[in-house]
Amino acid sequence: MSILSYPDRGPWGKSSWRGNCSGYIYKDLFERLKPKTFVDPMVGSGTSVEVAQEMGIESYGLDLHQGFNILRHSILERVGKPVDMVLSHPPYGGMIVYSGEVWGDTAHPDDLSRCVDDEDFHTKLQLALMNQREATRPGGYYGTIIGDLRKDGRYCSYQAEALARMPSSELVAVLIKAQHNTLSERKSYGRMALPFINHEFVLLWERKNMAMFSFLKTVANQAQARLTGTWRNVVKQCLMGLGGTANLARLYSEVESKCDKAAANPHWKEKVRQVLNTQPAHFKPVERGVWTLA
Repeated sequence: MSILSYPDRGPWGKSSWRGNCSGYIYKDLFERLKPKTFVDPMVGSGTSVEVAQEMGIESYGLDLHQGFNILRHSILERVGKPVDMVLSHPPYGGMIVYSGEVWGDTAHPDDLSRCVDDEDFHTKLQLALMNQREATRPGGYYGTIIGDLRKDGRYCSYQAEALARMPSSELVAVLIKAQHNTLSERKSYGRMALPFINHEFVLLWERKNMAMFSFLKTVANQAQARLTGTWRNVVKQCLMGLGGTANLARLYSEVESKCDKAAANPHWKEKVRQVLNTQPAHFKPVERGVWTLA
C-alpha cells in the first residue's frame, strides 16, 4: 500500500524525542525492501536502527549530535562500504529546532533545522541526499521521510523540492505517511480555512549504476527542461491572451507586462524568439514576424 498509518510508535527509540517517527514505518519498509545493510544518517533517538537490529539487519546510526555531519562527512567513508538502504528523517526546516534545544547547549551551523531560509534548506537537503546516494550500492535504495510546512500564511513543499533536485530516472516510490499524536493537534489555531497538514512523505529512489558526472548532467537536464517548458508556457499564455495570434511587437509587450521573468532576464526577447523558432509543435509562423498557436 502507498499510504502508511501507524498511530502507535512502538517500543523503539525514545518517545520524548520530538519529531521522531513510528518504528512500524521502518519495519514496514524493511519488510518490503529486505535490505541486509542499512544506514540512518540522521538517526535521532535511534528508532530506525533499533528496528533494523531487531530484524537482523546490519545497521549504522549516524547523527549530527553524535559528531557526524552529513554536509561535511562522507557516509560511505564512515561506514566503509556501500549498503542496501540509506534512509534519513531530517528536520522539516525550522518546524522543530534541534541543536541547542532538543540536544546540545548551542546552535550548530550545519543543523538543518537552523537554515537561513527555505532555499538554504533545499540546497542542504539535496547535498544530504547526494551523500546518501553515494553510500548506496547500485540497485539499493536511498530516500527520506519529509513533511511540508505551512507557516505565517506560506506553504513550503519540501518533498516537491527534493523530488525536483534528484534524478527522476531513479525515483521509485512516493508513499504518504499519516501523522499521529503531533503537538499541533493539541494546539488551537483559531479559524483556519485550509486543512491542517496531517501527513508526511516517504521518498524512495533506487540507485542506478550512474557515475557522479552523469548524475549531475541528469539533474541539470531536468532543470533545463523545466525552464524551457516554463518559458514555452509563458509565451503560450501570452498568445492566448492576444487571441492566439500576434506579431512580435505585441507579443513582447504582453510578455513584458505580465512576466516577472522578463524583468529578471535582460535577454528575454531572445528567449521568446528561441521558444517560437524551436517549438514547431506549439507555435507556427503565419507571415513574417507573426505567430500563432499550433
